[in-house]
Amino acid sequence: MKYLVAGLGNIGPEYKNTRHNIGFQILDALAGASNIVFSDKRYGFVGEYKFKGRTFLLLKPTTYVNLSGRAVNYWLQKEKIPLENMLVLVDDLALPFGTLRVKAKGSHGGHNGLRNISEVLGRNDYARLRFGIGDHFHPGFQVDYVLSEWTAEEKKQLPEKIDTCIEIIQNYGTIGIERTMNFFNKRK
Repeated sequence: MKYLVAGLGNIGPEYKNTRHNIGFQILDALAGASNIVFSDKRYGFVGEYKFKGRTFLLLKPTTYVNLSGRAVNYWLQKEKIPLENMLVLVDDLALPFGTLRVKAKGSHGGHNGLRNISEVLGRNDYARLRFGIGDHFHPGFQVDYVLSEWTAEEKKQLPEKIDTCIEIIQNYGTIGIERTMNFFNKRK
């Protein structure tokens, strides 16, 4: 079984530790814990992770968050991965910091990366893991907020939350989306 796990983020050192790059941060943590090296390929940095007989193609698109659909579509087609075997990792303003929500499908919820993926694929019935970043910004400063770095308190809590995200990825591939949602969405 082969899966595509697309962690959304923006390339460049100025974005490295920003809230919008949580998808990259999760995949970097998984790669670091598993001695995976990302290669610079077409439309993204790509690594391969093997777990319990499954192969996960890890993708960090280099198209910037708002144009992630091009990279996701390319790698789905190139690797002949069915849409039901794709998981997208994104930040979510509507959820409090560190809240994790796994969904089998849904709207883009105002997230431009998910919007672009849905537009390019022509559908929105793909799994996503939403990582809550909170909404602590003044009206009109949403972009500044998502592109800002984590607070000191958030940085302390990130490793534990990211470890849970890695568990979610592993469970997604081994027990399926429904059971993964049932198990992890109930956690606080």
